[in-house]
Amino acid sequence: MNPLADRLRPTTFDDMVGQTHLLGKNGPLRRIVQASVGTGTGILPNMIFFGPPGTGKTTAANIIAAASDKTLCRLNATTASLSDIREVTEQTRGMFGAGGVLLYLDEIQYFNKKQQQSLLEFLEDGRITLIASTTENPYFYIYNALLSRSSVFEFRAVTPTEIVPALVRGLALLNRENGTAVSADDRVLAAIAQSGAGDVRRALGVLENAYFTTTGDKITVEQLETLIPQSMAVFDRDGDSHYDTLSALQKSIRGSDPDAAVFYLAKLLEGGDLFSACRRLLVIASEDVGGAYPMAAAITQACVTSARELGLPEARIPLANAAVMLATAPKSNSAYMAYERAAADIRAGKGQKIPDHLRDAHYEGSAALGHGQGYRYPHEYPNHYVSQQYLPDDLKNAVYYSYGENKTEQAALAYAEKIGAAKHRNGEPKS
Repeated sequence: MNPLADRLRPTTFDDMVGQTHLLGKNGPLRRIVQASVGTGTGILPNMIFFGPPGTGKTTAANIIAAASDKTLCRLNATTASLSDIREVTEQTRGMFGAGGVLLYLDEIQYFNKKQQQSLLEFLEDGRITLIASTTENPYFYIYNALLSRSSVFEFRAVTPTEIVPALVRGLALLNRENGTAVSADDRVLAAIAQSGAGDVRRALGVLENAYFTTTGDKITVEQLETLIPQSMAVFDRDGDSHYDTLSALQKSIRGSDPDAAVFYLAKLLEGGDLFSACRRLLVIASEDVGGAYPMAAAITQACVTSARELGLPEARIPLANAAVMLATAPKSNSAYMAYERAAADIRAGKGQKIPDHLRDAHYEGSAALGHGQGYRYPHEYPNHYVSQQYLPDDLKNAVYYSYGENKTEQAALAYAEKIGAAKHRNGEPKS
């Protein structure tokens, strides 16, 4: 017997749960199908569905295919080859493909560039309408020429509240199929929905297991404890969610939100990714805290070293300390931005000639070249400072570094002004 999720698969958009932004009353996917089928034009755009597993991508494609008058062909990119594509394209030449062929291509990210390119000719002249699905970000994995000919729709993780109605229908189907009257209260349904972690198929699988393992006429919360894994995290170290989580971690720390910082750190570590968490925290210490709290880099390095020595699960302790410290520390990206401004001038070809007085004079013959001549040693002057040109001639007035508004950098600015080393008082960076 097929899994419950397959037996319960919706045949209309109204029966689907979640994705109201796409399939609701004014959702774009619903409007596209209504415009194509309802008006009888039969015109469908090429579409790419992306999002986590169990969010309705295949179901939506099936509903669209059933509503169209096109010959439906299915391929899974994990097993399909160029010969399979040629077999589909051959159908467009015969009477069975008179209305065009609708190709549903699952897991398109596994097709290489050549396989994806082989579809272009048929998409161009309309002989094939493509509906492709992927769990990865299509802008990273799909050939640009194919993307430009397709409409991209993002399917989002289904909330527990949205999953509950599917569970109610699933339990009713199980009872009808088996002539039983097994029940589940709201607390049980909510726990099962939560265990799905946004995946309707997963939640229905838990429900089916709970139904067949119950010894009475009611599914209990205690029974679920043996069926639901301790960790339901959806995390792929090599997938798009990996980079989304790292991005969210850095942006949360940059935004001074320790709660969100700890959450995204936990999401990484519960997924077993110690290396990426350590690496990103080290970056954040210098990029986002920087000169506002210079010791942040040293403290983070100490926490990362401890974490790597300890390994998981104990590594979570020093890394949590680092994340909270970075999130609650004052912020400055002044040094990072100074580098970016300097690098822009270098890329533009400026500053090619280093001033002679700064050039290396520690070799025989350097004096004859004028290298090092005229250099003034700051430690021989009051306050260990003397004014002299350090940047190349074409950039001698450039200002890359702008003192941050935090206490540490303002103290540095005050010191620079005191000894006469400050190029600017108002903190305006080089444009």
